[in-house]
Amino acid sequence: MKTLFLNLVDLHQRRIYPASISIAEGKITDIKSLDSPCAHYALPGFVDAHIHIESSMLTPRAFAAMAVRHGTVATVSDPHEIANVLGLKGVLYMIENGRHSDFKFYFGAPSCVPATNFENAGAALGLDALEQLLLMPEVKYLAEMMNYPGVLHQDPEVMAKIALAQRLGKPIDGHAPGLRGQAARDYIAAGMSTDHECFTAEEALDKLQAGMHVLIREGSAAKNFEALAPLLPQYFGQMMFCSDDKHPDELLLGHINQLVQRALAKGFALFDVLEVACLNPVKHYGLDLGLLRVGDPADFIVVEDLTAFKVLKTYIGGKEVFDGVQDHIPQLSGSLPNHFEALPRQESDFRLSAKDYAHNMAIEAIDGELITRKVAVALSSDAEGFLQADPAQDLLKIAVINRYVPQARPAIAFIKNFGLKEGAIASTVAHDSHNIIVVGADDAAITEAVNLLIAAQGGVVAVGKGQQKVLSLPIAGLMSPQSAEEVAAAYTEIDAFAKELGSTLKAPFMTLSFMALLVIPHIKISDLGLFDVDSFQLVE
Repeated sequence: MKTLFLNLVDLHQRRIYPASISIAEGKITDIKSLDSPCAHYALPGFVDAHIHIESSMLTPRAFAAMAVRHGTVATVSDPHEIANVLGLKGVLYMIENGRHSDFKFYFGAPSCVPATNFENAGAALGLDALEQLLLMPEVKYLAEMMNYPGVLHQDPEVMAKIALAQRLGKPIDGHAPGLRGQAARDYIAAGMSTDHECFTAEEALDKLQAGMHVLIREGSAAKNFEALAPLLPQYFGQMMFCSDDKHPDELLLGHINQLVQRALAKGFALFDVLEVACLNPVKHYGLDLGLLRVGDPADFIVVEDLTAFKVLKTYIGGKEVFDGVQDHIPQLSGSLPNHFEALPRQESDFRLSAKDYAHNMAIEAIDGELITRKVAVALSSDAEGFLQADPAQDLLKIAVINRYVPQARPAIAFIKNFGLKEGAIASTVAHDSHNIIVVGADDAAITEAVNLLIAAQGGVVAVGKGQQKVLSLPIAGLMSPQSAEEVAAAYTEIDAFAKELGSTLKAPFMTLSFMALLVIPHIKISDLGLFDVDSFQLVE
């Protein structure tokens, strides 16, 4: 048994008092009030209420080693990224890898694999696989139901998945960006309990008032904290914090602790904010996570003060997994599962004839958002009638290539706001099917970047100025077996190089990864072509 003397932040009684906290066999066995104040504070650990671990480019174990430094003790993780590549095998890989750390990973059963019928993914998850997953102790919910049109139109397959989760008593995550009014109410009435896609306070308020839980998301691409934070004082009981997708360089700097700091800096009440960060995910998803009560698992953090929240120690199951300097998550080596069949390409593969692109539509990326705009552009062609990118007008080519077959024809379109003046950037982190996606200033650079990705069997690439930068992601084309520090350093270098090539985006690779996500308005591109999200059909 060990006993710690700390100022206890009691979220249930909403009071702070000096206490002795006794721990034995991984649980809190006794809490006694003391007369004299202590130097530091104990509070329940932070929970990321919705994240795709794969987007950190780290394995669960490596992610845990970084997250505990910021006071995160658990995540509610949707493994649909790897599921779209490897199916059930990929989800089981994530669960098994997570078991090799003391960190508490809670997973969802991916509901939309593939995400739509307008793209080619590497796998599919049917009802039998979902039931197998939902019966596992680590799987707490049916993950984000992105096919909200299917819910609203009562698609039989979609409704069968919802019915399965409800029969097994598992909550269902929603995903309906921009959905308002009666359509939103119908979506919620069908069983959707959360949404992390709200990007305006008005949309979030609609959903909160209809009884939904709204997650405030602050990831590497989508940053909605400032828009949604004003709702916290009134609706803190229905809100949670999440990152959704967070690249390794930003995870190195902070996690949910940053949102707590920012919320308190705005003057919001301490206990309201901590309820959002620590308590609400545990209640909503039924997590077996300790909340600093006698009999609970000893999952908590020690912070220096209640302003900066500098984490001094992190405990999970009574073990000190972070001592203020070093994490104590064990190293793990293992298999590198992948699904990558694409063969090298030639420059001619990326030529686009004016007669084959008989409109003037382009995608406009928006920095800090997942949504895009449709814009009309003036396209120019060369002497042979092939359409060209125009970096001087910030008009670049974008292409998506099916990575799961050897020689699929690329889908090609045009995009604005990436800002590249030369070269190309490419990635196999391309939500949700994770095909090859590339943006470039000319066909030669696009071909070079794509072939580097194919040689690496997945990763992120930038080429230009006579240089090549590659971050290899051999696990499903999504994750590296290296440590968080190693991946963050490599990613920081390639991100900086993309900006040297002219990109004006805060997170060019994260923004790139969402240009193929067909369930986020308004226009995207899949391996089958340009896609109008509003009408939910391919443009051509």
